[in-house]
Amino acid sequence: MSTRPVPGRTTAETEGDVVVLLIGMRINHFWAVHQWLPVMLAMLRMLGELARDRSRGLLGRILLTASPRTYYVVQYWESKEKLYAYATAPDAFHHRAWTLVNREEKAGRARGHVGIWHETYVAPEGSYESVYGDMPAFGLAAAHGQIPLERRGRYAKDRFAYRSQPTPEPEKTV
Repeated sequence: MSTRPVPGRTTAETEGDVVVLLIGMRINHFWAVHQWLPVMLAMLRMLGELARDRSRGLLGRILLTASPRTYYVVQYWESKEKLYAYATAPDAFHHRAWTLVNREEKAGRARGHVGIWHETYVAPEGSYESVYGDMPAFGLAAAHGQIPLERRGRYAKDRFAYRSQPTPEPEKTV
C-alpha cells in the first residue's frame, strides 16, 4: 500500500457486497499484563497469518485505538463465507487461540482482566459509499482499490446508486 497521497477526490473501487469485521479488546486491568498481552499478541499473529495467505480472504485491515484501554482492527473481507471459513479452520491460529480462551473461561481463570468483542457487517452493493480527498488508499479503498470519484459519481447519492451489474427492469404484468 502506497503512503503517497493521491491528488484530488477518489472513491473505493468496490463491487458487490462489502464485508467488514470490527474486532478488538479492552484492557480492564492494566496491571494484569499476563492476561491482556497474550490476547493482543494473538491478534497480531492472526493478522500475520492472514497476510501470508491471501487466499483466506482478508482484503485489508486497519489497526486502531479508541482509548488507552481499547484496541481494535477494522477488517475488510472478500466474503462472509471466507471470514467464517477462517474462523473455523482447524489449521488456522484463530482456532487454537479461541480454544485457549474457552479453556481459560471454563477453568475460571478468566477474571475479567481483558474484554474481547467483535461485530460483523455485510453491506449490500448500493448501501455504502466513500470519498477520499488527497489521501493515499485507506480503509475500503485500500482493500478494494481506489479510483477517481467521477467514475462512481460526484455526489454521495450517485455513489450509493452505483451498481456493478445493471438492475433488471421489473416484469410488466398485463
